Amino acid sequence: MHTLKRTSWAIALGLFPALAIYIGIAVVPIAMSVYYSFVDWDGLTDARFIGLDNFKEILADSVFWKSVANNLIMMATGLLGQLPLGLLLALALNRNIRGIPFFRTVGFLPVVISAVIVSLIWGKMYGVEFGLINQALDLVGLGELKQNWLGSARWAMLSLGVTYIWQNCGLYMVIYLAALQNIPSEINEAAVMDGATGWKRVLFVTIPMIRPTIWVTVVFAISNSFRVFDLIYVMTAGGPAHNTEVMTIYMYNNTFTNIRFGFGSAVSVLILIFSLIAIYVAGRLTTSRDERGKRGARA
Repeated sequence: MHTLKRTSWAIALGLFPALAIYIGIAVVPIAMSVYYSFVDWDGLTDARFIGLDNFKEILADSVFWKSVANNLIMMATGLLGQLPLGLLLALALNRNIRGIPFFRTVGFLPVVISAVIVSLIWGKMYGVEFGLINQALDLVGLGELKQNWLGSARWAMLSLGVTYIWQNCGLYMVIYLAALQNIPSEINEAAVMDGATGWKRVLFVTIPMIRPTIWVTVVFAISNSFRVFDLIYVMTAGGPAHNTEVMTIYMYNNTFTNIRFGFGSAVSVLILIFSLIAIYVAGRLTTSRDERGKRGARA
């Protein structure tokens, strides 16, 4: 008992520095944002308590709801684009053949490149006159399909979605690759002996084995979609006519352009609430599907 108590104190002492840092850079700023969301403050004069007025103004603003819709599009892009593509790349690269480390590095490279650099590169590719995409369309005789990709209300979000997928799918590839390599070889061998090969083995053996990892990546994808900022800000700054504006850009514009720190804090609180709701809903859907599968298996 004495040894156990000493060990517990040693563990607590070891965790304390990390906990103190986390509280300082995460918990305290969130608490401060919640406080400032109830005041009218320009950063220079004294803060004036106004209750829920900031939230009422935000929820009555059509631009805000446009930004929420764009965030949902980015979330769908992450869940339906980045995760499946990352899994497919992981399955393709989970082999012991020559040259695989090179392709794994190439697949992960966009993740370590600065988002600003990624935005500048893809911005050049989407250029109207000299962009690589429009020039390629001209080269293959499809010049009539040329677009102002980032200046069109119809194509801007789609163009950003493609860039967003390219930038982040390598992260999920590495996560899935680690999960695939932790599946015991005996399970795969037994599946092959039972006739589960190819996609049959992927669907009925591999994916169920890495389901906890898939859930972690779902949480990552949802949280990242609500935090996306620099990629969109550099490429379109939320234009044209707010058609690519997400909640973080809406918050930035009101906080630093309009000098409304209380209003911006209220937006940040809503971003946190919306992201937690999205993660909760995803968790409930996953749990419900698992429970239905268990009931079906018992029946």
